[in-house]
Formats: sequence, structure tokens, C-alpha cells
Amino acid sequence: MRTLKQKISVSLDEDIITKIKELSELDDRPLSQYINIVLKKYIKQYDQNHIYNPKK
Repeated sequence: MRTLKQKISVSLDEDIITKIKELSELDDRPLSQYINIVLKKYIKQYDQNHIYNPKK
């Protein structure tokens, strides 16, 4: 069963919106799904390149 996803609202520059729409279409994915994938990849890469020290 798929998990429910939380909805948020963000403000983006017009050029970013245009490009991300183009990329999502090239990847044959809905815009929201494509943005989610891009953010997951970025976070994974960030975590691999930075030491994570949560505040205690």
C-alpha cells in the first residue's frame, strides 16, 4: 500500500518551474513525482558528502 504524502506549497522562480516541467515530461513523470525524486537524490548526495551531527 502506498503511503500518503504531505502536501506543501512552495514559491519558485519562473525559470525553475519551466525547466523542471520540461525535465518531468522528458522523464514521463508527473511534476510532483519528479520533484520528489530530484529532492530525494539531492538529499542522498548531500548526506554522503557531509557529516551529519544532530543536535543533542
